[in-house]
Amino acid sequence: MRSATSDLPLEALVEVMPGAVNGYGLPPEKRAILQHAAHNYVSVAELSALLRLPLGVVRILVADLSDEGYVTVHTSTPVNVHTGHGHNPGLSLSVLESVLNGISSL
Repeated sequence: MRSATSDLPLEALVEVMPGAVNGYGLPPEKRAILQHAAHNYVSVAELSALLRLPLGVVRILVADLSDEGYVTVHTSTPVNVHTGHGHNPGLSLSVLESVLNGISSL
């Protein structure tokens, strides 16, 4: 049975917890996620592109890393695209900007 977090949104940001960067004993895919997210928050979509792995696989790997305490996953509240208002529009807009910047850097 998979964690409820394995259905992460594309824009969910992955943050590596202090001391988890090495990931000794982890499979190479999980270590690669830790290395890519070690210095900056990285979205699930960006990780999928960087690792050249299907989005579903990356979602499961990130959910596993979260369950194991290696990473924290940050999701945002939706913003109404017509008004730009939401519960926390600054956070949502920053997530969208981060995803767009990541995509453009590829």
